[in-house]
Amino acid sequence: QVQLLESGGGLVQAGGSLRLSCAASGRTFVTMGWFRQAPGREREFVAAIRWTGGNTYYVDSVKGRFTISRDNAKNTVYLQMNSLKPEDTAVYYCAADVVWGPRPSSERAYDYWGQGTQVTVSS
Repeated sequence: QVQLLESGGGLVQAGGSLRLSCAASGRTFVTMGWFRQAPGREREFVAAIRWTGGNTYYVDSVKGRFTISRDNAKNTVYLQMNSLKPEDTAVYYCAADVVWGPRPSSERAYDYWGQGTQVTVSS
């Protein structure tokens, strides 16, 4: 049974930091990603990592502030979020797939999704 268990969300002041975790089980994944959805907006890509090789991709709005990484031993992917802004407020979703496709920023590249974790950044 595939499971993606997210944790680490919460409430933080602008300029603060949070680290999201996504513990994966049930399959051997190649691509792991983070997406987010703010109220009234479509879900958008945040970051992705290739499990082997560690290639990373980010949406422009988080470059230099967010870092995606993985821990092979724990089968866990992290999203370190620094210098948080109120516009980062959203439900953050972990996503995974067993292949590395040409567009890791697309939702269609992922077959497996976590339940989401709320991140709220106050001004």
